[in-house]
Amino acid sequence: MTTNSHCKALLFDLDGTMIDTAPDIVAAVNRMLDEFGAAPLPFDTVTSFIGNGVRNLVRRSLAAAGLDERVGIDRAQPVFERHYAATNGQLGRVFPGVMTGLRELRQHGYRAACVTNKPQALAAPLLEKSGLAAYLDVLIAGDTLASMKPSPQPLWHACRLLDVDPQRCALVGDSSVDIAAARAAGLPVFIVSYGYGWRGGNRESGALQGDALIDSFEALPALLARRPLTAHHA
Repeated sequence: MTTNSHCKALLFDLDGTMIDTAPDIVAAVNRMLDEFGAAPLPFDTVTSFIGNGVRNLVRRSLAAAGLDERVGIDRAQPVFERHYAATNGQLGRVFPGVMTGLRELRQHGYRAACVTNKPQALAAPLLEKSGLAAYLDVLIAGDTLASMKPSPQPLWHACRLLDVDPQRCALVGDSSVDIAAARAAGLPVFIVSYGYGWRGGNRESGALQGDALIDSFEALPALLARRPLTAHHA
C-alpha cells in the first residue's frame, strides 16, 4: 500500500457530500408542515437549510412556512424527527463515484471518518443502510460533542480517534460550514462540485473557496498523491 506522506486520513461530510439526502429531508419537513396545517415548501428552499444541524433546519422551515410564531421549535423538532426516522435512507442515494473513491482510498491505506452535523440516531443507520459504513473508521455526529461544525472540535476529535495528527488530515465537504470548520481546525478542505452548498448563487459568486474543487471522490487518490497538504487557517 502507498500513502501520500503528507496525508494519512480524510474526514468526510455526509449530506450533500457522500449521500444525496435532500429527498429524504424534504419529505420529512413537508410531512411535518402538513401535520401543522401548512403547505409544503419547495425542494430547493428546504435543501438550502441543510448543513447546520436538525434544529436549525426545523427552525428555518417553520419560518419559511409562516409557522414560527404559532409552532415553537421544541414542539416541531420531535415531529420532524419522527417523520425523518421514516424517510431516512428511503429516497436519497449515494452520489456517483463515492463508493469507488472510498474503496480506492482504503486500498491505499488512508483512514476515514464521517464528520456530520446530523444526529447519531440518523447518521449511523443511514451509513449502514447505504453501505458506506464499511469504508469509514469513525463517525462524529452532530450530537457526539457539545459543539458541531463550524466548530473545529468535531474535526479534531475525529483526528484523535483515528490516531492521526490534524496536519495529516483533510476534510471533504460541500458547504461554507465545512470550509469554516476546516479553516478553524487548520485542515485543508476539498469541496465537491455537486453539493448543496452551491445552491443560492454560491457557484456564480465563488463563495465556496476550498483548497481544491473535485467533481468526484474518484479524483481524491490522484489529488492526494500529487500534492502536499496545505491548510489555510481561519
